[in-house]
Amino acid sequence: MRSTTELFQINGRPVLAPDEEVEVSYEDIDAADAGRDQAGFMHRIPVRTKVASWSFVYDTLTDEEKNYMESLFGDSATFQFTHPGRDGTAEQSLCYRSKYALSWKNARLGLWRNYSFTVIQC
Repeated sequence: MRSTTELFQINGRPVLAPDEEVEVSYEDIDAADAGRDQAGFMHRIPVRTKVASWSFVYDTLTDEEKNYMESLFGDSATFQFTHPGRDGTAEQSLCYRSKYALSWKNARLGLWRNYSFTVIQC
């Protein structure tokens, strides 16, 4: 099984080291009544700022590695996610998983490919 990384943890358990860079992005969340008026001027009503999301990509996984990663998420809709903060220190956030995908490459050998998911702050 591939190595894990303590930089990213789900409910206190480390994720497997990904094959690609972990991309982090931030977005502001506006209230439902924010938007442009008839003159085209934007009226922003931010309710949250700098809501983070992290994208994980694994080119190939064995059955054992895929099962380990799936066991981290369990059946819960949300989880505690430990990650490096913007200042580099470890932070913990309540998050959920989105944009989950994977392909079964070889059933006989138990290989999976293109396993990816995004972790988003609640």
